[in-house]
Amino acid sequence: MAWTWRFETADGAETNPSVVPEEFTTQGDAESWIGEYWKDLLEGGTEQVKLSDDSGTELYTMSLRSALEA
Repeated sequence: MAWTWRFETADGAETNPSVVPEEFTTQGDAESWIGEYWKDLLEGGTEQVKLSDDSGTELYTMSLRSALEA
């Protein structure tokens, strides 16, 4: 199974990430990657991300701005 991130602006429009993700074979790998690069992504214009599996099922949306303010 593959896991992918969708990168979005604050209004939900898709954007190109400032850090290009690798391919993730586990949900844990995808989440570890976002944990490492979320600040760089936020600085590059990504406000929120969505994690999906290879069937297109969206698991959740996460605001990077909220993580910064926490």
